[in-house]
Amino acid sequence: MNRRDLLWTAGAGAAALALPRWLPAAETGAGGRRPNFLWLIGDDAGPALGCYGTKEVWTPHLDRMAAEGVRYTHFYTTAPVCSPSRSAFMTGMYQTTIGAHNHRSHRDDGFQLPAGVRVITEWFRDAGYYTANIVGMSEGVGVRGTGKTDWNFVPPAKPFDTNQWSDLAAHQPFFAQINFREPHRPFKSPKRADPAKVDIPPYYPDHPTTRGDMAAYLDSMTALDGLAGQVLKQLEKDGLADNTVVIFFGDNGEPHVRGKQFVYEEGLRVPLIIRWPKGLPPPAHFKAGSVDERLLVAIDLAPTMLALAGAKIPEKMEGRPFLGDRAGPPREYVFGARDRCDETVFRLRTARDMRYRTIRNFTPDRPLLQKNAYKERSYPVWNLLKDLKEQGKLTPPQEALCAPTLPEEELYDLQEDPHEIRNLARSPGHQEILKRLRAALNQWIEETNDQGKTLEPADVAQRQGRTRPAAAPDGQKKAGKKAKGNL
Repeated sequence: MNRRDLLWTAGAGAAALALPRWLPAAETGAGGRRPNFLWLIGDDAGPALGCYGTKEVWTPHLDRMAAEGVRYTHFYTTAPVCSPSRSAFMTGMYQTTIGAHNHRSHRDDGFQLPAGVRVITEWFRDAGYYTANIVGMSEGVGVRGTGKTDWNFVPPAKPFDTNQWSDLAAHQPFFAQINFREPHRPFKSPKRADPAKVDIPPYYPDHPTTRGDMAAYLDSMTALDGLAGQVLKQLEKDGLADNTVVIFFGDNGEPHVRGKQFVYEEGLRVPLIIRWPKGLPPPAHFKAGSVDERLLVAIDLAPTMLALAGAKIPEKMEGRPFLGDRAGPPREYVFGARDRCDETVFRLRTARDMRYRTIRNFTPDRPLLQKNAYKERSYPVWNLLKDLKEQGKLTPPQEALCAPTLPEEELYDLQEDPHEIRNLARSPGHQEILKRLRAALNQWIEETNDQGKTLEPADVAQRQGRTRPAAAPDGQKKAGKKAKGNL
């Protein structure tokens, strides 16, 4: 099976040029009523929402959006850190295919996207859409987008038409996104979650430091919900709600020790909620008020939105539509990759089906807690693990995070072991499952031309991974220089 076969069933390639069933041909011209698209992106937002079953978090606006739309339970980013993940979902391409896999790489060397690969906003412009990365909202609205792009390539000269919300009503149809800082560290939200009541995964020590850190993260998710609620309210006030598709998701997994930067569930699984506007008939595969359990990856967003806009899906795009008449077949597997993050070099690859996850560690000689200045200064549980390890106070799942090396292969039964703490890679009863997932992962690596096969030279990794000065405000520049490190 070649890569194109992975994207389309027989005959679907021809259908890729057809308009969605619900979009009459007469409405595709300049005066046609095509949907607007609004992406709401939480920075490091995992599925820690009330509608996903999380306790000690208050998310009424996103919970309502899920009740009115569709909540997706198996949606994954292709990388567990922002810049490669964003490089992927903004192009519909795996970051490993386009050479954007190392975190904050190519900032200074003029790296361009391969021929035929563009950011989604350029494809939308070709389809007659106005594009926006919102920084400024309407007067009196306490929301400010970060304007974050964070791509591992030189962007086009003008990736967006505007950064102002006030421009949208007069420029329809539009594709817009608002990037929220929350719940990125450092957590700054008002305290509400009770540390004594939060759930602590078994691979973290049940310690006041852990509980306080987890509660602060949940408070940041609560704050994110409030910001999203203000945007949804403004959408109604400006008369845009009835023809705007709203999509909420996270750019990578949760900002915890084994989450962000690692390819476990906690690092790759993020929420996805889509609300279809009342003013337009819903597309195929969308049922308001439902829960969708299909395996999806973030690179599927770009081709899905383009298909729903009646636009052609680019030839090279590796994502596949999951809504509308051009939806591809259900995925059997989803894949993820982690390469250098900051100054810390790993090469991790993973494949997951509906029940099992396998991880291949191409750099097994390195510890999971390999030196990483960003995590050492920003993640209190990172240092807590090391301290408790020295005191002999860790349980086996916790101590595994402090091991001097990584296993070459990992296999987890997510149905029986949702926290991924029992490695079944050497279990005699699971060898056929391991072989199947290993074969799928190897096929994906070859067919997608995984450019992580060659690690960055040590001097390049160190230079590209240099960290931001400690006094620089998060996400901002200092003394006229680029802020480096993990945003």
